[in-house]
Amino acid sequence: MELQQEIRDFLMSRRARITPEQAGLPYVGGNRRVQGLRREEVAMLAGLSVEYYTRLERGNLGGASESVLDAIARALQLDDDERAHLHALARNVAPGSPRKRPTRTSPMTASVQQVLDSMSVPAVVQNGRLDVLAANDLGRALYADLFEMDKQPPNFARYAFLDPRAEDFYADIEEARDLLVAVLRATAGRDPLDQKVTELIGELSARSADFSARWAKHNVHRHLRGRKVINHPIVGRMDLAYDDFALPGDPQVSITTYTAHPGTPSADGLSLLAAWAATQKRSQTTNDRVH
Repeated sequence: MELQQEIRDFLMSRRARITPEQAGLPYVGGNRRVQGLRREEVAMLAGLSVEYYTRLERGNLGGASESVLDAIARALQLDDDERAHLHALARNVAPGSPRKRPTRTSPMTASVQQVLDSMSVPAVVQNGRLDVLAANDLGRALYADLFEMDKQPPNFARYAFLDPRAEDFYADIEEARDLLVAVLRATAGRDPLDQKVTELIGELSARSADFSARWAKHNVHRHLRGRKVINHPIVGRMDLAYDDFALPGDPQVSITTYTAHPGTPSADGLSLLAAWAATQKRSQTTNDRVH
């Protein structure tokens, strides 16, 4: 990902979505040649000169202070995820920023798998690239189709855009795809030197016009918590809450758990999922003994 172009496109896409009225600017009649705010309007709202803001929007964020970035974020009405993305882009083009990706300690250890296996709810370990690095039995049962994909490790974005089963699995496939693309965009902004992320984005862009269209919107999101409504092929529809817990060694790797409110049909669905997962495990154990 070419960072200066990414900065330019991100800032332009953010100001294009805000009308002068939304920004609290007085109405001025006549035709406007640009969608959303003009550069000079953003500069005025941020308390910057037009020349300086124009230079920043062209990708020269490297020398911008945190107060300047925050002023731009306020002017463009960025949410917390977008604000974090802007700061990450600025850090990565700052003078002296690392040109080599730092070596990280692998967060996957036997103890992490033990933690997963001790959980009574579906749980997976995923990275910022949306690879599934590990799971407990319930996590594998929840995402059975994902784990059956030919290309390994399983990847949520690859599943959502390249596997037709995903359209039935996700109750709202449009929302699911938007979220996954926004998570990948945020990951790429934090770590532009991650070659595997770049390769995945290239693969999805080449194989899915839908992915390319969503990628061009420059939306960003951090995968922390939320809800997923899925249509599981065995137990049916479930409305699940998910929460991410970062692992030591790599802040972009986390355990994601899935829970349902007690006494709901979704909680019953998780109980049924647990029974099915146990049956599958016993069957696999029997087959292994036979062979």
